[in-house]
Amino acid sequence: MQKGNKKKKLHPLKSQKVQPGMEFKMNPKPEYEGKKLKKKLFNKSAIITGGDSGIGRAVALAFAKEGADICIVYLNEHKDAEKTKFEIENEGVKCLLIAGDIRKEKFCKSCVTKAYKKFGRIDILVNNAAVQFPLDSIEKLKSAQLYKTFETNIFSQFYFVIEAIKYMEKGSAIINTTSVTAYRGSPGLIDYSATKGAIVSFTRSLSASLTDKGIRVNAVAPGPVWTPLIPASFDKKKVATFGSDAPMGRPAEPEEIAPSFVFLASDDSSYFTGQVLHPNGGEIING
Repeated sequence: MQKGNKKKKLHPLKSQKVQPGMEFKMNPKPEYEGKKLKKKLFNKSAIITGGDSGIGRAVALAFAKEGADICIVYLNEHKDAEKTKFEIENEGVKCLLIAGDIRKEKFCKSCVTKAYKKFGRIDILVNNAAVQFPLDSIEKLKSAQLYKTFETNIFSQFYFVIEAIKYMEKGSAIINTTSVTAYRGSPGLIDYSATKGAIVSFTRSLSASLTDKGIRVNAVAPGPVWTPLIPASFDKKKVATFGSDAPMGRPAEPEEIAPSFVFLASDDSSYFTGQVLHPNGGEIING
């Protein structure tokens, strides 16, 4: 075996001859009880893009219930953002609202700086904001839409990560929102699906690059979810039947997606990195 390929010795060189083995003889012994924390995200802070409504709002409130201070980055949905802020602060934690266009690198960096100044730390980054513009043919796809979709959905994730990791310490977590469309595609959302596929690769590559820093990087790939993006994307007929083709016969509510983010943000997922969770109503996507 080459010197560079030698495995690090993690445990004493002691084995047992009879299976399944006896735990009381092990040294060190496996940890099985788990950390006892009153709240899973107590004394942590999180930045959530698109946190004003939909999945982002549900995640923000779920994080707040677990003790985290929240920075919500959103475009211009001020009424939704204020309602979310009110509910977050009712949980006894702090909330910072920042409105602006995440397609702009300078704005993304300023959000991170403001959050750090407000909370004194950045423990969790949730790259959640996205747009989609249905088309029935790729021939109708204009470059302006292509740029807007990619700049919003994936470029912004790079911008936030590059700035946020300057402040993140060992044990921090990055969670990216991808989609079931990254795995099975969507003929009417080709550019959107392409960005979601890019997010999967981004998550896997980034996780490997940040392992030495102790920063975990994972993703969530929801199926159909009832959010403001749906009526803003489709006509009345499609909105009326949205999610009915999922194996469970309905779309998810945002509150059903949020627990995946809480899990990935907390120490419960301390051995997860480079992974994708799939709350999609039962669709098997093998990814």
